[in-house]
Amino acid sequence: MNFYPTERIALFIDGANLYAAAKSLAFDIDYKRLLALFRSKGQLVRALYYTALAEEQEYSSIRPLIDWLDYNGYTMVTKPTKEFVDAAGRRKIKGNMDIELAVDAMELSEYLDHIVLFSGDGDFRSLVEALQHKGKRVSVVSTLTTNPPMVADELRRQADQFIDLAHLQEEIGRDPAERAQREQRRRPEPGPLDEFETEDLIET
Repeated sequence: MNFYPTERIALFIDGANLYAAAKSLAFDIDYKRLLALFRSKGQLVRALYYTALAEEQEYSSIRPLIDWLDYNGYTMVTKPTKEFVDAAGRRKIKGNMDIELAVDAMELSEYLDHIVLFSGDGDFRSLVEALQHKGKRVSVVSTLTTNPPMVADELRRQADQFIDLAHLQEEIGRDPAERAQREQRRRPEPGPLDEFETEDLIET
């Protein structure tokens, strides 16, 4: 990874997209280690995590994760999911956070040198280009090692630097033994897509 010690860095995490990428690589992200890694690369200004929540449900399966992140150095950006029925009569859940992430990235870019985008969604290509026109460096974190790849080709080409999530596993992955111990004590910590169909929320 190419970072400069004096750079002001911010992380913009598309929660659903990152969770799906890590799941496809068969490892759990340790968000404390993730924060520590990028704090060691430069001056970390902010780490923002974007996810949709099904607020009408009495219990949201991702609430424990959201609460933990909120208390441990992440800025949470959430909104309620929307439910609809498609043309085939299938119930779908929509929870796209692209606009919120893009607006925040543009507003905060004035105070940043390097934006790290955790998403493979090709819709973010124009955002990356706009940030580069403002003189900012943009790194994209996703993966090419899955079949099909989780990152859109146009996004990867536009980025100043592409970081494959698979190459970060040793540095930000959770110890499998730790997970096994936790599962013995209580139900496993859920991920952002546990209550949704992956294809409903993930775009590349």
